[in-house]
Amino acid sequence: MKLYYAPGACSLADHIVAVEGGLTLDLEKVDLKAHITESGVDFRKINPKGYVPALELDDGSLLTENSAILAFLGDQAGLMPEGMDRYRALEWIGYISTEIHKSFGPLFHDSAQEVKTKAKDKIRQRLQLAEEKLSGGYLLGGKFSPPDAYLFVMLRWCDKNKIDLAAMPRLTAFKARMENRAGVSKALKQEGLQ
Repeated sequence: MKLYYAPGACSLADHIVAVEGGLTLDLEKVDLKAHITESGVDFRKINPKGYVPALELDDGSLLTENSAILAFLGDQAGLMPEGMDRYRALEWIGYISTEIHKSFGPLFHDSAQEVKTKAKDKIRQRLQLAEEKLSGGYLLGGKFSPPDAYLFVMLRWCDKNKIDLAAMPRLTAFKARMENRAGVSKALKQEGLQ
């Protein structure tokens, strides 16, 4: 399998899940501004959506969107929970994708300062739910699962965009816990982020 990624983008969550689960992925970096892969291919010919992540499967087919790739890799790695907890994991992935990830949009574009301030406030409000639910160390309790990788990437984006989370001690502890995981550290190093 080959993961098309951009360093520090949301594709980092997929990369973390693969490494944490012991999966071997070929990695191909994508310049998202130029839409060119590291090997010089027009990325839009690979993924017409033009953004990462994109996962090329062994049969040559392509899987896109974090919600699908995180669940797929989580299943392959044995990291997706079973039973009702599986649906809770999908619920968190959906929430992170639609309510937190999407809220960063104005911060990555030339938006007015007032728009950026409102976006930061919205992100903090959306993260409050995770703060309240992080009682067992991870989103689903005491064990790492794919939505934890996605939440970790969002917290890194908070740092990058100077979103103060000092009033959220559980999220702060969660981020530190994730940074200390061997798989997370390895994925960060492979993307040149550490």
